Amino acid sequence: MTIDWPAFLTVVVGSLLAACLLVTLFAVGLRVNDGTASWRRPVSAILFVACAAVVAFGIYLIVPFLHP
Repeated sequence: MTIDWPAFLTVVVGSLLAACLLVTLFAVGLRVNDGTASWRRPVSAILFVACAAVVAFGIYLIVPFLHP
């Protein structure tokens, strides 16, 4: 049994990029929400929805029942 190194590297890079994207979206959403300007709350909500979309897509990729 051999390891498919290109596929392994693809999974590692994809996981790192997804984790960095998730943390960045959440942190920027928290930072934008800290203020009194009227535009901050909707932008923060959009960032949190994007964060939830990244999580939902990750769950979709992990659970084989969701994509036959």
